[in-house]
Amino acid sequence: MLSKRSLTAAKRSDTEMADQTQHHAAEVEVPQGIPRQTWRHKTLSWFSEFAGRSALVIGSASAFVVATLSVIIWALSGPFFHYSDTWQLVVNTGTTLVTFLAVFLIQHSQNKDGRAIQLKLDELIRSTETARNRLIDLEHCTEDEMEKLQKEFAQRRTS
Repeated sequence: MLSKRSLTAAKRSDTEMADQTQHHAAEVEVPQGIPRQTWRHKTLSWFSEFAGRSALVIGSASAFVVATLSVIIWALSGPFFHYSDTWQLVVNTGTTLVTFLAVFLIQHSQNKDGRAIQLKLDELIRSTETARNRLIDLEHCTEDEMEKLQKEFAQRRTS
């Protein structure tokens, strides 16, 4: 016996199915027909938003002031703790952990921003009649291909 969802899907054209698969690949349908995001999609979406906000906060002037004050307070507390190994370990461990985690957050944000810029540039190239479409997805070319294009552009500048 076919479910209501199966019957509905069977009635759709191939184009509609492909479109739905492309746009809703990470969604499943609950019995009431309400789309629900999968755990993976929710997690990736949450992480992407968290990473973006974290990158903004980490790169702010306020974060710099907080970090600077933390280092000053730590340095001033040295005599109180007799400059012990534990006193040194606190700042070493803290900075190592913060740096380690910040690398992943910032890299994710940069990857997302870079991808968005590439897509925008690809759209501009595609929509400009005189532009060469072979420049779309240039970031996936080999170093040799990029070198040839760079030499070609250098020749055009000098001629």
